[in-house]
Amino acid sequence: MTVHELIKRVPKSDIHVHLDGSLRIETLIDLARERGVTLPSATSAGLCELVFKPVYRDLAEYLQGFRYTCAVLRDGEALERVAYELAQDAIAEGVRYMEVRLAPQMLVTRGQELGGVLKAVAAGLARAEREFRASAAVASGADMPFVSGVICCAMRNFTRGMSGYYDSLLDAFPRMPHKQIVALASQEIARVAVDCRDHDGLPVVGFDLAGEEAGYRAGHHAAAYQEAHSRFLRKTVHAGEAYGPESIYEAITLCHAERIGHGTWLFAPERIGNPAIADREGYVNALIEYIATRRITIEVCPTSNLQTMPELGGAISNHPVRRMIERQLPVAISTDNRLVSHTTVTAELCSVAACCGLDTAGVQRLVLAGFKAAFFPGSYAEKRAFVAQAAALCERVAQSA
Repeated sequence: MTVHELIKRVPKSDIHVHLDGSLRIETLIDLARERGVTLPSATSAGLCELVFKPVYRDLAEYLQGFRYTCAVLRDGEALERVAYELAQDAIAEGVRYMEVRLAPQMLVTRGQELGGVLKAVAAGLARAEREFRASAAVASGADMPFVSGVICCAMRNFTRGMSGYYDSLLDAFPRMPHKQIVALASQEIARVAVDCRDHDGLPVVGFDLAGEEAGYRAGHHAAAYQEAHSRFLRKTVHAGEAYGPESIYEAITLCHAERIGHGTWLFAPERIGNPAIADREGYVNALIEYIATRRITIEVCPTSNLQTMPELGGAISNHPVRRMIERQLPVAISTDNRLVSHTTVTAELCSVAACCGLDTAGVQRLVLAGFKAAFFPGSYAEKRAFVAQAAALCERVAQSA
């Protein structure tokens, strides 16, 4: 069995995937037509040429597509449909654990309830879970069930026009400094996330900080992360995309991050901006060792990084994922945005396996790292049993060669 065949057949996870970046393109067209949203093209081919391209100039161009996807997702019916279809697509390629992340404040209009966004998404995921659990393969023990959770995202920054919620907030505090308004929004969504988990029984498993990193420090959202931390909600932070090691350090120390989204510039001492750090190489090495010792998982999304970071030259060989694996950091390969990046977990894993020259054992370790890093909507004992089930199925597939 080739490594590629092994990857296709083993159970996989996707713990960094954005709902609004992972619609089926046909669904986007349908929803836009039904809701009166004007798209640059009414065909899949046209949208792939104009918006969802194989290659982007930079992050700004990459993000353009989200104004269309968010515009069609601002009602419960659309959210539930897209979450259900995303889970279906993941199940079809062998994903058995997935954490879907979204920013509810981006997907509401004025007066809508933030919790309603999370309820609709959870309903779509639960429907897919039930259907697959009833399948013959799962019932016979030949396969394992599909489990999913929701990660609630705050935004590092927002401006007027991004959503009705943000417009209302800016109207309510016309004289308050902008960074304080952004921090208030983050604190509110942290409270909503925990309330939906504790009072509504939703599988909200984590809190995240996404959006524009350059100029908007994670530390500005420390109060929101303390809210999540004090109520035992798991925490991840997008860090190390626009800034380097210092941003990752701040996410860990000020925001209690247990996982890091992307972390692409971890190995970049030249991106350290603090003049007080004289030994930049030493700082980076100490940070790497700290991440390794604490088992802080890095959620690596290779294709997305290659599309948004021109410095990587579009080549996976320039991506630091190989160095991460060589330094024995916990690495979970994920998709980020299935539509915007035209990718799947299978494609991402195959790319990394080829770049790193992984053998069967290496692939199994990489695959299981995603399951082990799961925030998981259940008890620790249930998670351990689920990971053991994934490991047994991986071994069964490997032994069948």
